[in-house]
Amino acid sequence: MKIVNKHTPSIDGKGIMMGRKAYTDDLAEANSLIVKVLRSPHAFAKITTIDTTKASSLEGVELVLTHKDVPRKPFTRAGQGYPEPSPHDKFVLDEYVRYVGDEVACVAAVNEEIALKALNLIEVEYEVLEAVLDFEQALNHKSIIHPEDEIHEMFPIGFDPKKNQAASYHMHVNDVEKTLKSCDVIIKESFYTQAQAHAMMEPHTVNARLDYYDRLVIYSSTQTPYHVRRILSQALEIPISKIRVIKPRVGGGFGGKQALHGEMLVALVTMKTKKPSKMVYTRKEVFESSYTRHPMRLDITLGASKDGTLKAIDCYILSDTGAYGEHALTVFMVAGSKVLPLYNKVDSVRFHGNVVYTNKTPAGAYRGYGAIQGNFALESAIDILCQKLNIDPLKFRDKNMIKEGETSPIFEIMGEGTEGTAMTMESCKLEYCLNKGKELINWDNIYPNKGVSENKVKAVGMAIAMQGSGIPYIDMGAATIKLNDDGFYNLMIGATDIGQGSDTILAQIAAEALETTMDKVIVYSSDSDLTPFDAGAYASSTTYVSGNAVLKAAKLMKEMLIEEASKALKVEASSITFDGVTFKALKSESITLSHLANRLYYNEDQKQLTATSSYVGHKSPPPFMAGFIEVEVDKETGEFDINHYVSVVDCGVTINPKLAQGQVEGGIVQGLGMATFEKVIYSKKGQLISNDFLTYKIPTSLDIKKLTTEFAESYEESGPYGAKSVGEIGIDTPPAALANAIYNAVGVRITALPITPEKILMALLKNKEEVQ
Repeated sequence: MKIVNKHTPSIDGKGIMMGRKAYTDDLAEANSLIVKVLRSPHAFAKITTIDTTKASSLEGVELVLTHKDVPRKPFTRAGQGYPEPSPHDKFVLDEYVRYVGDEVACVAAVNEEIALKALNLIEVEYEVLEAVLDFEQALNHKSIIHPEDEIHEMFPIGFDPKKNQAASYHMHVNDVEKTLKSCDVIIKESFYTQAQAHAMMEPHTVNARLDYYDRLVIYSSTQTPYHVRRILSQALEIPISKIRVIKPRVGGGFGGKQALHGEMLVALVTMKTKKPSKMVYTRKEVFESSYTRHPMRLDITLGASKDGTLKAIDCYILSDTGAYGEHALTVFMVAGSKVLPLYNKVDSVRFHGNVVYTNKTPAGAYRGYGAIQGNFALESAIDILCQKLNIDPLKFRDKNMIKEGETSPIFEIMGEGTEGTAMTMESCKLEYCLNKGKELINWDNIYPNKGVSENKVKAVGMAIAMQGSGIPYIDMGAATIKLNDDGFYNLMIGATDIGQGSDTILAQIAAEALETTMDKVIVYSSDSDLTPFDAGAYASSTTYVSGNAVLKAAKLMKEMLIEEASKALKVEASSITFDGVTFKALKSESITLSHLANRLYYNEDQKQLTATSSYVGHKSPPPFMAGFIEVEVDKETGEFDINHYVSVVDCGVTINPKLAQGQVEGGIVQGLGMATFEKVIYSKKGQLISNDFLTYKIPTSLDIKKLTTEFAESYEESGPYGAKSVGEIGIDTPPAALANAIYNAVGVRITALPITPEKILMALLKNKEEVQ
């Protein structure tokens, strides 16, 4: 291959580095009204009175909106397939506020100073209600967070708001209780994960204007422009034909932009004032008033025989969706569907639990999307079981993990296979990942630990993981390729580049199929009027789903080109060869692509050549990974350094190895952030205290000394040029790998994230007290 599997630079990188206008706020109208939001100071309250008289009369204020001024129609902000598996439990503005930071009212003014001044002039009286701040106490709590009658589920998801339950689910394979009774060794443990913040560079940003057709045009830093258009239409009762959504460059999303944040209010302001408007979240608003990862408690029971055969897995999850139920069911289910099949040889499995409402910042989509929570619990529990069995954790995993040619009944039960059958692993190099990672981390010479000095010890830990490649039978991607005169192409895609480089990847796929060079493929993406439909950037779908659509469209274009060349050369199409530049017939006649394109558009057989194709996956082939970590721990203080993280990944063929490496290592760093750095702190009244980068620490290059990433040689037959996804797999293993390494170093098991020196020290002191 000439283009695919090559280190091709990002097609947009240079222009962005040079500061060219590319992002949502860059493209706002210069005279846009500034939209600001008054937010709730209470975790749970009912607005009894709200007086906007003073704010409305302030010079420079164009509009003030409260719940009395906007349509009252429940919707979900979650950018997912339709009908959504999230409850419709949100209103544009409501008389109830359900967390500190929830929307009370909004102001549109000619500048930010006036808008902020107007917010302070809005007079609000609240009836403060008892907040539900502990998710373990939320189910059947006397405070009902969503008492409104209009909210509903689109189809059965276990939605029961009178119990504070957003969703519930139960699945089993055979009888877990019966299998556990036959096991020689059983371990039970509970694990806790926190509400990690996305911490993307670009905050949530949106602007709106009316075009000369009087249509609403939205520019949004979104991952899901087509879902934004649909949800705006439904919630604001605007014909969808009157809305255009454009996604410019996006400065990071990580799932946090798989939802609507500000679009509703900005759209209403522009429609009511007939003036352009914009809204840019402050960093505090990003932390407090957008999305977090779903905090969870995961109760794991494992049963095994003495010879190291894993026989049973029982997993109960209690998930905290915060004030609204966006992605509540699906994140919960992924904690099972993208984790439990790793150990496919068990006799029985049970996976069940509840997703509850609390009066905290809403949880939503986040890279890893449930899998990282599930992986932390299961892979930590596997090491606990290995310790009890006195078996090497690598040998245990090699014996019990899924391998190429195998399947799991969970795939079929939880929607990850073809209809009526479970998905078979046609590409799974997990054995190679395990063995190569062992070598790269120097496992045999360090495991479980090695003394460095009197007080310090070096140790290693590891975990394995899997993800998916899109959502089968649900999410679709499409692509259109247009031939231009002189023989270059436009690639038009709905797929959403949010900084991960998907425009480059998809251009590489098109260029490879058309046997051309990258400069001949000009990409236009994510404009709901001009580009074909695509579900958006989530579920690790773009390379696999959108990439397959691009490949199909490119192959179709090539067929069309050869057909037109055969007409020009007056020969059979079967006799023509095409090298991307010249069409040649067997009798040595030839015509260049440039000549053919100009002939089609200016001279003979005149027509426009465009090829459109789409793709919906019938399975979701998982990428796999083995992650290994080396740490150095101070036995007296609990402080530790991360010396080395090794990632060995099976993502099929890497379309762009450099971008794939960036995706894996970016995920590793985010995973380590969740594992040890990112502590979420709330006050007793539900105020988020860790709401800026001074109080919420994310890892930097100074915190992680060495990253090593290698890719297994793998080929997924169903993927474009053998590719699978790579966007999320990197984030999953760090929490469990670190927890396992800390245990191997000093013998204490941390089961609640983040893993901090304080927790390690307290556990060490407790161990000493128990010995004494």
